Amino acid sequence: MTGLFHVGISGARGRMGRALSQVLDARADVMVAARFDRGDQPDLSLCDVVIDFSTPEASAELAAACADRGGPALVIGSTGFDADQEAVVQAAAAKIAIVRSGNFSLGVNILIGLVEHAALRLPAEDWDIEVLEAHHRHKVDAPSGTALMLGEAAAAGRGADLKDLRAPAREGLAERSPGSIGFAALRAGGIIGEHTVLFASADESLTLSHSAIDRSLFAKGAVVAAAWVRNRRPGLYDMQDVLGFRQA
Repeated sequence: MTGLFHVGISGARGRMGRALSQVLDARADVMVAARFDRGDQPDLSLCDVVIDFSTPEASAELAAACADRGGPALVIGSTGFDADQEAVVQAAAAKIAIVRSGNFSLGVNILIGLVEHAALRLPAEDWDIEVLEAHHRHKVDAPSGTALMLGEAAAAGRGADLKDLRAPAREGLAERSPGSIGFAALRAGGIIGEHTVLFASADESLTLSHSAIDRSLFAKGAVVAAAWVRNRRPGLYDMQDVLGFRQA
């Protein structure tokens, strides 16, 4: 379906909400029908899809409200859901279409798909996998959420869960375990985000990487997801569905 569609922004006063407003206001095919935060009473009937970068609590409440009225569709960028909030989102996805992702960068999500396909085709007994990431000095979690997504993709390509293949951080005398997936993290300056996945055998190496240049890329990816999900059947999707790496 083409033509003008109407978008709501949940978490509109936050950093990502403001970035979304700038991206959406610059597009001729989108009308922002509602901008709201938790505690507001938006008219959801005005929206074809709502893009939500708020909190897990607010996202779960919004998902339940949209499901109760049969729409609109949702794009959720919140992370850190507990088991109860996860259950609410899963239940809502039985009634409405939801795209949820921890990273809406189109480049990162293409990288995730490529990593899974590479891991599927390169034998674990011959090829080691290392995930390297760098972020600004103020980022406190390591490895980054995106690095873990890349590790999960590599593990999926090998038909396993990351928890079974993830190698602990190396220090001192640390021999590499065959088939394991290692991680390394750097924190310095104002680096927005650098992610690299290294596949290495005894004879050659393959490097797949992504560099974030401007934070607006996350808002732009969320808008792509919104345009995709607004006419989908109920279900819980992610950016791999949006980009066509798996059959939706």
